[in-house]
Amino acid sequence: MGLGSMFSSNDYPVTGFYFKVTFSATLGLADTSFKSVSGLNKKLETEEFVEGGENRYVHKLPTKLTHPNLVLKRGIGKMTSPLVIWCRSVFESDLAVAIVPMPILIHLLDETGIPVRVWNVMNAFPVSWEIAEFDAQKNEVALETVELSYTYSNRLV
Repeated sequence: MGLGSMFSSNDYPVTGFYFKVTFSATLGLADTSFKSVSGLNKKLETEEFVEGGENRYVHKLPTKLTHPNLVLKRGIGKMTSPLVIWCRSVFESDLAVAIVPMPILIHLLDETGIPVRVWNVMNAFPVSWEIAEFDAQKNEVALETVELSYTYSNRLV
């Protein structure tokens, strides 16, 4: 039996170049064209505890789960883009208006566009909005990077 018959295209391996990002469906926000997404890492912090009389090892006790910010990169969006509107409401206001956090879904897709892995990112809000350098000597797409803080993420599929 060959490997091709053991695994369907949805099982193994999953490629990382075909994906989409959707924002709160209840607000109708769907900006899906991104160059890259990063920040789905998780790390369990530990605290060392030395037990009296035990010299062979030090206990490591779990303390908290941490994660970096979610980073989205793409070509500079239009003024009507839901992501641009959301970022403008945060960075171009006087902060007297409440920042509205929202859920984000990151879908990793198979070759037919069907989600094979999905991550749910909860209570995200923009903390950084960077426009990449313009350089007349390069022939590149003008990029923007949006960094989002969030409370937690979980893998749904």
